[in-house]
Amino acid sequence: MAFVLRSVATTAVTAAIATLAFSSSSHSQQSPNPPNTALSSNPKSNIPLRLVKTFATSPSPLIMDHNLSSQTEYMVDMKCDGCVNAVKDKLQTINGIKNVEVDLSNQVVRILGSTPVKTMTEALEQTGRKARLIGQGVPEDFLISAAVSEFKGPEIFGVVRLAQVNMELARIEANFSGLSPGKHSWSINEFGDLTRGAASTGKVFNPLNEEKTKEPLGDLGTLDANEKGEAFYTGVKEKLRVADLIGRAIVVYATEDKSEHGIAAAVVARSAGVGENYKKLCTCDGTTIWEASDKGFVASKF
Repeated sequence: MAFVLRSVATTAVTAAIATLAFSSSSHSQQSPNPPNTALSSNPKSNIPLRLVKTFATSPSPLIMDHNLSSQTEYMVDMKCDGCVNAVKDKLQTINGIKNVEVDLSNQVVRILGSTPVKTMTEALEQTGRKARLIGQGVPEDFLISAAVSEFKGPEIFGVVRLAQVNMELARIEANFSGLSPGKHSWSINEFGDLTRGAASTGKVFNPLNEEKTKEPLGDLGTLDANEKGEAFYTGVKEKLRVADLIGRAIVVYATEDKSEHGIAAAVVARSAGVGENYKKLCTCDGTTIWEASDKGFVASKF
């Protein structure tokens, strides 16, 4: 059964930063470090936000800078004020969530914060209610504020969500399964041509095209798959603009250093932004969102 619901970015793709508080002076005195510099755990560090270390296990939500907050929308199966209170009470206990608004008439929950989508989804499901991610981004600030890339197998499954935080910063969140244990390089490549799989996606995306650049902008570092072949990632990337990525591809490689070919690739597609996806019915047969099978949602594998 085909849905008209558009692919959504969740999440609010977030950086997991170990109880890191940035003062206003640290924002104004950032040094021009090369891309993908790891974040310092020293609260006095003035290193700017870069691509963050990957995790073999799902990262815990941690306190984030206010400027990294964005809005995430879920459609939640709520029927009364009791449902509303249960959802609010659960979400308000999670670190990184700053505000929760509930629209009972539309069954929509809007969450402002920096918590990973995976964490918010699990929290909503723990209330005993069905939930679907339907939108994410910074309302009214960007024409395209969110994108998604879905890996649909047959061996490697995953979802990568990208959200624009401001003009010079994007948040990335990813979940993968089916990988071989160990480290895997991954990147945003030039083309969304999958006729030959990863081999036809071109080079790593590098719009800056500067020889002095240590790593291309599209280099996303490494994924660290655990013994089950699962990898989880949350991070932020400077100078990355989501609108420039639509139609390109995200590629996962067999090795950490890209010495071997890409083993999986998926096209980056625009995802529904905040307030853009309130449809509850499939136009083909009138099935409601709650009666739909999870088979069409790759994210359900995580």
